[in-house]
Amino acid sequence: MTEFDKGYWENHWFTLEASMRGHHLPVNPYLTTETANLPAGTALDAGCGTGTEALWLAEQGWSVTAADISATALATAQTRAAATGVGDRINWVQTDISQWAPKQTWDLVVTNYAHAQGGQLAFYRRISSWVAQGGTVLIVGHLHGNHDDDHAGHDHPAHDHPEEATATLEAIVRLFSPADWRVEAGYEHNRTVHPGESPVQLRDVIVRARRSVSGTDR
Repeated sequence: MTEFDKGYWENHWFTLEASMRGHHLPVNPYLTTETANLPAGTALDAGCGTGTEALWLAEQGWSVTAADISATALATAQTRAAATGVGDRINWVQTDISQWAPKQTWDLVVTNYAHAQGGQLAFYRRISSWVAQGGTVLIVGHLHGNHDDDHAGHDHPAHDHPEEATATLEAIVRLFSPADWRVEAGYEHNRTVHPGESPVQLRDVIVRARRSVSGTDR
């Protein structure tokens, strides 16, 4: 079983930064689509990596907390933020999200292909608990066996992700009790990215859910 600890992620980002030579894929298209109708507020990017999604959210007017376990990834993210002029809208936090206990909630919590110790479902359940009443969680994950090239995924490493780093659509949706949540989108999708000279085929799972407000919207 793969240990998604600090050492794993430091090695991951060091290797990827060297191989990609500063190249970063565009913002995850599911983020732009699934948040298009949300008013800007506070947002948490859980497992922000080198900051692509956090930067995009800040550019749309969100006040962003961007958390990741890797100092290497965050250093790159902060450099990118300074270059774009939105650094003052982002609070960068180096932390192990599987152990983190933030003292606030957010209007939007997003995660894009992040993995943590303890399994994907436990990770998704944990970050969903940080969504404010009436707020939204957006989960973008891998489906098992979904990569066919050395740079598969959004700034992700050169291998097929192990099964413990994936979760099915059905399992993710079951995390959200109808008494407390409304699942507003849930689907699988195939897409092609171009991290290098050759296209890469991805199979993704996407779930967007809204938390009820004091017993309404149930």
